[in-house]
Amino acid sequence: MIYENENTEFKVRFTDEIYKEVVAFANTDGGSIYVGVDDGGNPVGLEDVDGEMTRISNGIRDAILPDVTMFVRFNIQDNGVIRLDVNEGTNKPYYLRSKGLKPSGVYVRQGASSAPASNELIRLMIKQNDGDSFEDSRSLEQNLTFEQAAKAFERYGVEFSKEKYPALGITQLSSGLYSNLGLLLSDQCRHTIKIAVFSDEAKTIFKDSKEFSGSLFSQLDGAFDYLSLCNRTAASFNGLERIEHSDYPEAALREALLNAIVHRDYSFSGSIIINVTDNEIEFISIGGLLPGLSPDDIRSGISQPRNRKLAEIFHRLKLIESYGTGIRRIYSCYENCPQQPRIDVTSNTFRMTLFNTNSVENAVPKASDINSQMQIVIDYVEGHGSVTEAEIGELLGVKKTRSYTIASEMCKLGLLEQVGKGKDKKYKIFES
Repeated sequence: MIYENENTEFKVRFTDEIYKEVVAFANTDGGSIYVGVDDGGNPVGLEDVDGEMTRISNGIRDAILPDVTMFVRFNIQDNGVIRLDVNEGTNKPYYLRSKGLKPSGVYVRQGASSAPASNELIRLMIKQNDGDSFEDSRSLEQNLTFEQAAKAFERYGVEFSKEKYPALGITQLSSGLYSNLGLLLSDQCRHTIKIAVFSDEAKTIFKDSKEFSGSLFSQLDGAFDYLSLCNRTAASFNGLERIEHSDYPEAALREALLNAIVHRDYSFSGSIIINVTDNEIEFISIGGLLPGLSPDDIRSGISQPRNRKLAEIFHRLKLIESYGTGIRRIYSCYENCPQQPRIDVTSNTFRMTLFNTNSVENAVPKASDINSQMQIVIDYVEGHGSVTEAEIGELLGVKKTRSYTIASEMCKLGLLEQVGKGKDKKYKIFES
């Protein structure tokens, strides 16, 4: 006598419940389903065995993803019973197409019954079978559309079609299902970019805020347009000529935004955060540096992309050049500025801070800013390598308080930088 257990299931007739049992066995250790046997284990047979087997086999092929048919074998017994032997699958988690890759569609075997898998178990099965790469793993959301991505590809002159999805990494080669990379590029992308504008440097008083969602391409366009509105222009005059200076180099804003989008860790939920004040803009993305990399490596142009396929797509669209050049380009935009961009890294975050080039602290000194006393000090330092406040007093014939004031003003203008403290304090030519 056969009884139902963790590897055996009875069905008196064909119903859609059979698909749930196939999913559960394929996701666990395999098992057998007897169709035409009652709950007591008594064979009752089927009237149209051949027709029922055709319905079951076609239904399994159409109702379950990924394709599980290669792990299912059919056997028609003499008593009019159909036996389905389901082996454990190699492309877990399997799920009901109509329910999706979530607990209501993913089942596992628990004792003599099939039960919905938890979200944690679903993620674990994906990780075990797809590997640790987030962008290569199967997306939990499979009802995806790509209207925004198609427009972006068209705008940049690159072909975008379903036939290209596997090569781009939008779908998996093994299962044909959408990957997490596909989710990021889709209109249904759940990650967002949040921009907040503050009226104080402590970032406590909001002036405005905006959140950008949808495909990463749509987020890129929307966030950059908004930052451009925040990028004010200051004017100066050279005689009658009006010269305009943006607070932030446009190329630096663009590269900082692209860096945050391409290199963040999307396996964590949460948004890219961009904070704007009068004196700086900071880009905060989730995920620190990959093991083996330091901030100095990043500044030097060394890069190891966390999302390799995403970076390749952005490179194909000419949104980025080669790995690592974006950070170097940001620093080149600030080549003559006293305040250089700053990189701060924790184990879970990467922060790039750009400073306002028109702020008092970061303004590039003009010839009119340098008075005759400052020029005397500059000439002395260039000849001697450094100068103390006492030496400034002797050079200019001023008192100690005035020599300190002159040295401080020259540091603010980016002409000098202080080296040492106390009795060892001296000033050298500022090196950007």
